[in-house]
Amino acid sequence: MIFKTEPADFKKEIDVVGCFVNSGGKFILLHRQPNKVSGGEWGFPAGKIDKGETMSRAMQREIFEETGLQISEDNLKFLGSIFVRNEGHDFGFHMFSTTLPSQMEVVVNPSEHKASAWVSAAEALKMDFIYGLDDCIELFYQEE
Repeated sequence: MIFKTEPADFKKEIDVVGCFVNSGGKFILLHRQPNKVSGGEWGFPAGKIDKGETMSRAMQREIFEETGLQISEDNLKFLGSIFVRNEGHDFGFHMFSTTLPSQMEVVVNPSEHKASAWVSAAEALKMDFIYGLDDCIELFYQEE
């Protein structure tokens, strides 16, 4: 379940960041390797915040690790946070967006992903995507 406000019984285990990397009305989705959590599903660049990292620094790092794209922290726009409960685990999810001047080539990290695609929100919702992606698109996505 996804909550806009923190439930009274919420026991946050980790904080995760995710980003809509936009260009020309589309954003990047990454296809997870089958052996990973949510294997075989599509999601946006995302990952855990490491100890001592700010949310924006973690997002910058995750975008680079997963796509090869270098995004300045100054170009990351914070969209908001939600509280996620999935399969008995609670975590904070903090969304960002950034806009690129063109749809740049994505170089996926083969240990985590097997492909990437630039897609519209409508196209993304037809794909086999990670838990909560539809809610994130509804709550946070807007063309920039």
